[in-house]
Amino acid sequence: MLDGSRSTEPRSPWGGGVPVVVARNRQKLILEALRSSGSVRVSDLVGRLGVSDVTIRRDITELSRLGLADRVHGGAALPEGFGAEFGFPTRDTGSRHRKRSIGELAASLVQPGSSVALSAGPATLDVAAALQSVPGLTVVTNSPAVAQVLHEPSRHDRTVILTGGMRNAAGALVGPVANRSLEPLHVDLLFLDVHGFSAAEGLTSSELAEGETNRALISAAACTVLVAGSDRWGLVGLATIAGLDEVDVLVSDDGLPQVACTAVNDRGGQVLLAPGDGGGAG
Repeated sequence: MLDGSRSTEPRSPWGGGVPVVVARNRQKLILEALRSSGSVRVSDLVGRLGVSDVTIRRDITELSRLGLADRVHGGAALPEGFGAEFGFPTRDTGSRHRKRSIGELAASLVQPGSSVALSAGPATLDVAAALQSVPGLTVVTNSPAVAQVLHEPSRHDRTVILTGGMRNAAGALVGPVANRSLEPLHVDLLFLDVHGFSAAEGLTSSELAEGETNRALISAAACTVLVAGSDRWGLVGLATIAGLDEVDVLVSDDGLPQVACTAVNDRGGQVLLAPGDGGGAG
């Protein structure tokens, strides 16, 4: 959404002197800084982007509304689910690197020209960031945050379809409207983030409405890719979304225990593990 910025703003020293004309450009740069360091200061962004602190605070407010950032004193930080620390200064932790590696590994499954769906969640947001360089994609998502990352008006080779629906506390679009919008769709791959997964309970959600919408996403996909860190193994949410046998590929980190790998393999799924600081089975 435009915020009244004009082409008369100073050229930004961040990004080769390209003039920052619209809010979307600045917000993408702010997101890149957040993903790199976990937090940013308003004063630093003012200097980097060559705009007023009022403009930067307005951008941070919009990113917060979309669930992409948390406002903190003096700046912004990645939401807690993204593994960032909230104090200043913040460094990229091993956990953050591991989660980003999972997203990059999952995105490597996508071929140019594919149709993909992404559920809402921090894991799929990492996948979305890694998909930015893949040409010719059609993307379906119930996550305004994922849509924000992948929608670029200048990318005429990419189509982003955002479902309707009610927005829940986590920022996902869920409910009957979202579910009905998915019924006629068919995508090659679904990247699914979940509250937890286990051999006995399968994939689970902490919220009934979001679980039902995730079920609709699975029904629309030819292949379901579960994107879940090893810390999600053994967690059981309120409602089961699908059985573990409905997972075609699990992308996790190398801290995933061998019992989890065996459970997925025994049900016909493939396990891909991103390198990290864990010591689990591969």
